[in-house]
Amino acid sequence: MKGFRALHFVGPCVTVFGSARFTETQPYYRLAYQVGARLAAAGFTVMTGGGPGIMEAANRGAKAVGGRSVGCNIQLPVEQKPNAYLDKFVEFRYFFVRKLMLVKYSYAFVVMPGGLGTIDELFETAVLIQTGKIKDFPVVIMGKEYWGAWLAQLRTMVLGAGTVDERDLDHISVSDSPEEAVELIRERAMRQFGLSYGPAVRRRWYLGER
Repeated sequence: MKGFRALHFVGPCVTVFGSARFTETQPYYRLAYQVGARLAAAGFTVMTGGGPGIMEAANRGAKAVGGRSVGCNIQLPVEQKPNAYLDKFVEFRYFFVRKLMLVKYSYAFVVMPGGLGTIDELFETAVLIQTGKIKDFPVVIMGKEYWGAWLAQLRTMVLGAGTVDERDLDHISVSDSPEEAVELIRERAMRQFGLSYGPAVRRRWYLGER
């Protein structure tokens, strides 16, 4: 209930998943920053797990262009502190409640490089879409090299064993380009779900007019 009350009016979000372990000197941190900035410039609220690393980078990018930035933090034995780039954050004890919030308010999902937690979030989101529990929102996987082995395994599951239906992958895209990823999300969100652009200042940044 605390999460529902805090996040009810956050607006159309895109959730960015990714590792807490990357620092601002690493390429994937910079990539997430660009993704966050472009999502905010396109009018979306950027939602993350609220912690450091990829989460911080995406929230930081959103704030840099005047966008909205929210986080769903988790209580861990080694405390994960909310990053400094959040307009609003909620802290949860249980992962399953946190994942519910990260999914409920989003019209698309960006999966940056990450570890077991990121894979868990990716698979759970994919299953919810596959089973019709949520709509077929776009899922964009960023980092072709990083996710290469997983993508190869997915092809084996589809073409070799038949344990995954090829149609279940229609909503999943793979990219290394923040521009391409956000344009795909923006187009799908507008066409399929009827969303519109955000404030004009964000549109100018997004279109390179700033």
